[in-house]
Amino acid sequence: MPLTIDYVEISVTDMHAARDFYGAAFGWTFTTYGDQYSGIRTTAELGSEGEEAGGLILAETVTRGGPLVLLYAEDLDDAVERVTESGGTVVNGPYEFPGGRRFHFLDPSGNELGVWSTS
Repeated sequence: MPLTIDYVEISVTDMHAARDFYGAAFGWTFTTYGDQYSGIRTTAELGSEGEEAGGLILAETVTRGGPLVLLYAEDLDDAVERVTESGGTVVNGPYEFPGGRRFHFLDPSGNELGVWSTS
């Protein structure tokens, strides 16, 4: 669809820790393009490898407060557990909002993301 978000890059300070975290917390897989960049793969459809939906890019530092990336989860409580068990830190919530429930977390590099669910 024209003029919609097509690709998101997340700055990280430790590429290996970031891939380990997002792989463990959300089952993400990556295409590695050296030590500086890893492409985030979409969920593969039957018979395909999926496509890239974004990337992890190595940075010297990470600053909170930019655009907030929100992920969707069928089971929010399970997502909270997976984030914390994988090394993330919940910084807000879970809390209710008019569309359901959500929480915010920090990844190992200090990026703040959110997860929401309709229930």
